[in-house]
Amino acid sequence: MTIQTKLFGNILVDEDKRIYFENGIIGFPDLKNFLIIFDEEKKDNARISWLQSVEEPGFAIPVINPLLADGKYNPTVNDELLKPLGELDSDEMLVLVTLTIPAKIEEMSVNLKAPIIINAITRKACQIVVENEEYLVKHPVYEVFKSKQEKAGE
Repeated sequence: MTIQTKLFGNILVDEDKRIYFENGIIGFPDLKNFLIIFDEEKKDNARISWLQSVEEPGFAIPVINPLLADGKYNPTVNDELLKPLGELDSDEMLVLVTLTIPAKIEEMSVNLKAPIIINAITRKACQIVVENEEYLVKHPVYEVFKSKQEKAGE
């Protein structure tokens, strides 16, 4: 199918790549169908992907693997919240967090409090709020990314 997007123009996608959020995502309960878009040319090195709404062309949010922001990320999750995903094996689970990139790039942050969990087999997903108090909605990441980039350049 072809979908229209504001950031990426018209893109051709395989219907099997669609991700379904039964309850939408936090703040957007009516948006239920999404795709994950990443830079094909940088597939091995890509850190930022985009969660693109199928229903709303102008809605795309940057997402990353939470381990890039916090290498010890291990949230406590109420199993009841994961039931909409069906039977879930940790090897079949993809966890992403939303990334906020404000005008002042030094204030870049990720939301470790509300990760997105995707069952890679069923393509069902949900966004949940974790129980851990140490995980912040605005976890600063600029210095972490800057440090990793400097180490990669050595």
